[in-house]
Amino acid sequence: MTEPIPEQRRVLTVLVAAQILSGAGLAAGVTVGALLAQDMLGSTSLAGVPSALFTIGSAAAAVAVGRISQRAGRRGGLTFGYATGAIGSAGVVAAAALDTAVLLFAALFVYGAGTATSLQARYAGADLAAPERRGRAVSAVLVATTLGAVVGPNLTAVMGDAAESWGIPRLSGPFVLSGVAYGLAAVVLWVLLRPDPLLLARSRAAGAEPVPDGERPAVARQWSPAVTAGVVVMIVTQLVMVAVMTMTPIHMRDHGHDVGATGVVIAIHVAAMFLPSPIAGMLVDRVGPYRVAAAAGLVLLAAGVSAALAPPQSVPALAFALGLLGFGWSLGLVSGTALVTDAVPLESRAATQGTADLFVALAGAGGGLGSGLVVAAAGFPALALTGAAVSLVILPVLARRSVAQPALR
Repeated sequence: MTEPIPEQRRVLTVLVAAQILSGAGLAAGVTVGALLAQDMLGSTSLAGVPSALFTIGSAAAAVAVGRISQRAGRRGGLTFGYATGAIGSAGVVAAAALDTAVLLFAALFVYGAGTATSLQARYAGADLAAPERRGRAVSAVLVATTLGAVVGPNLTAVMGDAAESWGIPRLSGPFVLSGVAYGLAAVVLWVLLRPDPLLLARSRAAGAEPVPDGERPAVARQWSPAVTAGVVVMIVTQLVMVAVMTMTPIHMRDHGHDVGATGVVIAIHVAAMFLPSPIAGMLVDRVGPYRVAAAAGLVLLAAGVSAALAPPQSVPALAFALGLLGFGWSLGLVSGTALVTDAVPLESRAATQGTADLFVALAGAGGGLGSGLVVAAAGFPALALTGAAVSLVILPVLARRSVAQPALR
């Protein structure tokens, strides 16, 4: 098996450092976003709006980060995305302090750039990886998010106390942490992500010297059945995960759990999203992305059923269901990423990946917005069972693709 090149080791080291920081920014906001909106808007049916807004913002940012990366390399694209997420975090804090819903909505939209960038960093990990190591390269970047993502939700109480001491609403405290974390991630990438992995991979593939930032012409995106299959897998896993995750804090608070208990459940969920990534990456490299994607659908099915059946008073039962939900998402994201990356040439890779993440983010936005409506109308168990049913969409898509090309794993 091909050994990783020295530049790849450096790239992964820098990406790991940035992802540890960004994980805290991602998870802290997710933990309290719905609660903050519920308090400011006074409506459970609108509690899914924050998730929808920052996911729509994530969709827009995915395209922007992809296009900037296409032209200037991963360093410029990822730095832009995290800096924008930091600005959005500051806007959320200001909106909470001023009790202004309009500013809150706008800031949440901008805050979504951090989410998009945290996900797009996985593509940077794969740029210089050999095909037989691509799954593990993607998973190395994702697993790095775990430390910050687990620490972030568990700092909600601490940051809430700090926010109150500063004279701002308690639930805005985690967004202070998000802003600082995203800002530091941007600095790390801008200063240390050299050589740029995408530009170096292009130059080596062409047998030429590296092309300076900003001088490579735009190229057409490549879309194929394999790309479509990968995108569908990621869309379904994102939609189901976001919908159930978004309403879990509301479900728990409605049954008497405090923010600390919610933080534990969300921390376990986020850890399950990222910590098993090496397992997902190894499976993708050894048995192929199609089989791993099918497994993702089945795990998400089990997660939805478990969440629906979990006694609302039981934190362990809810944590188990959310852990399964996170693991299914990990399997789906790593396998879908491998499918897309393998099917797209370097010349158009970043732009195509950005477009793929646009659809993934829009699916998440739909899941976040619809989740509040479903819970308000039919309850949390109905939402979880709906997610379980939707996760099965993955299987016929993969079966059709396998029939078309039986040699694919």
